[in-house]
Parts: sequence; structure tokens; C-alpha cells
Amino acid sequence: MASMIEVRDLLALQGRMEAKQLSLSLHTPQPLIDAMLERMEAMGRAQRIQEDADGCLTGSCKSCPEGKACLKEWWALR
Repeated sequence: MASMIEVRDLLALQGRMEAKQLSLSLHTPQPLIDAMLERMEAMGRAQRIQEDADGCLTGSCKSCPEGKACLKEWWALR
């Protein structure tokens, strides 16, 4: 299992990553990574970056058959 320091170090090396990518890279369950990222965000060490849906074909998640599955959430250090 990874520590919060390892999560921080990997974000520092990669710039920004999705929680799933962090989980796979560090061989750590995603709920634990999510908890660490939320804690880092509360401490002011990490920030959540929402990807814009500029590649959306329908223009609205409500009418999209994919729902919000196409929206990605990235994490980066502050």
C-alpha cells in the first residue's frame, strides 16, 4: 500500500493524474487513493481539476447516453 508521500511524489513527477491512474501505478485500492487525495485537498496540498466537456457531441450530459462518464477528474499538486 502506498503512503500519502508516495502519492505526492508521483503527482510531482507526472504533473497531473486521475485517481485511477494513481491507484494502478501505486498498487493501492482506489478508495484509499481517493481518501488520501481528499485529505491532501483539505490540507491545501492538492487540487482537483475538472476536465471541460468541449469534445461533447450532444452539448449536454442530460441527453447523452454516456451520462457523465466522459468527464474526467484530474489531480495535481498546488
